[in-house]
Amino acid sequence: MSAGVMGAGRARLETRTLRHDRWWMSPLATFIVFLAFVVYATWRAFAGADYYASPYLSPFYSPCLTDDCVSGSSDFGTPFSWWQLSPALLILIFPLGFRMSCYYYRKAYYRAFWLSPPACAVAEPHGKYTGETRLPLILQNIHRYFFYAAVLVAAVLTFDAVLAFRNEDHEWGHMGLGTVILVVNVILIWLYTLGCHSCRHAVAGRLRHFSKHPLRYKAWTMVTKLNARHALYAWLSLFSVALADLYVYLLAVGAFSDPTFF
Repeated sequence: MSAGVMGAGRARLETRTLRHDRWWMSPLATFIVFLAFVVYATWRAFAGADYYASPYLSPFYSPCLTDDCVSGSSDFGTPFSWWQLSPALLILIFPLGFRMSCYYYRKAYYRAFWLSPPACAVAEPHGKYTGETRLPLILQNIHRYFFYAAVLVAAVLTFDAVLAFRNEDHEWGHMGLGTVILVVNVILIWLYTLGCHSCRHAVAGRLRHFSKHPLRYKAWTMVTKLNARHALYAWLSLFSVALADLYVYLLAVGAFSDPTFF
């Protein structure tokens, strides 16, 4: 018996959809933006250069843990001294894995890149549907573990944002445009990370009686509010992390000087 869109329970329609709106615009916009980010991030990750402009460190390269790190950028030492490739390739796997396995991002790129399905009430072109029960999509189930790694990455980026209040000689009492960009970026990353479904589960997902755990219930309600805007924070943090890296890159190549407020 046929399954999926060809199942016996589906209405026999000659067209893929009866929708009359421009339903294709959303997946098309997602495709363009995601593709642009992937191209940019791949270029920057493999570049291995122009990621530090004291006191600013690109979020793509934080923490920098190899011997190839620019002087002053290794705040946590260089435990991976044997690594010969770009330092970013050691770090990006964790935030990338978190985002790629995120429930919202799954929906977004499944629709935009695989047309599975391209939109609500639009039949997908695939002959069968196996969901996330086989390789490689079954690996999406490790999202909860990437969440814990993402929390650590966000903590490190918070540390970098604090260090951004130093000047290029590492003296405290500085605030430049780069400081603002890094602070805004880490705030958006925290909003996106803490709004994750796995965070809701970790905070209070297994409780049977909220009344017996008032603090965890309060935390759960706060995380739930963030979860309601999870898609928004997913997009904003994607833009902010790319902007933060681009800003540090432009400073590192000498395109302009960092405007300072004090």
